[in-house]
Amino acid sequence: MGHSTKKLDLTGQRFGKLTVLAPAENVGSRTAWRCRCDCGNETVVKTSRLRDGRTVSCGCAHGAGIENRLTYVDGTCVEMIRASTRRCNNTSGVPGVDWNMRKRTWRASICFKGKRYHLGSYKLFDDAVKARKRAEEELFAPFLAEFEQAANQ
Repeated sequence: MGHSTKKLDLTGQRFGKLTVLAPAENVGSRTAWRCRCDCGNETVVKTSRLRDGRTVSCGCAHGAGIENRLTYVDGTCVEMIRASTRRCNNTSGVPGVDWNMRKRTWRASICFKGKRYHLGSYKLFDDAVKARKRAEEELFAPFLAEFEQAANQ
């Protein structure tokens, strides 16, 4: 039996207090989703944690919602872009770049305003990183500049 590559779409589904809004940047090699909690916070949760019932709120149910308050504009998290930090569960060390085991290539992608953009597959890690950086400059830089301008008015 062949491996199904049908993409799971959880958009609109509810898990506990969470409603799935859109796909999010992969968390390492795991698919993740941007969810809105009934308390109004937004949070990013891995598919497996939603489906096995481990994550049912943004953390507000545990009184931990305060550190989860992130600023989303058109589905893009300002803090995550601004920090551009490497998440500890990312396999390559670069956000949006991961190793495709099957094709033995580095994949570059970027999530922006609720959509995931595939930036291509590359034999060389550095080329995938360059593609991701280029996309960040094209998408994130103007977006952050616009956000800062609006925030300072």
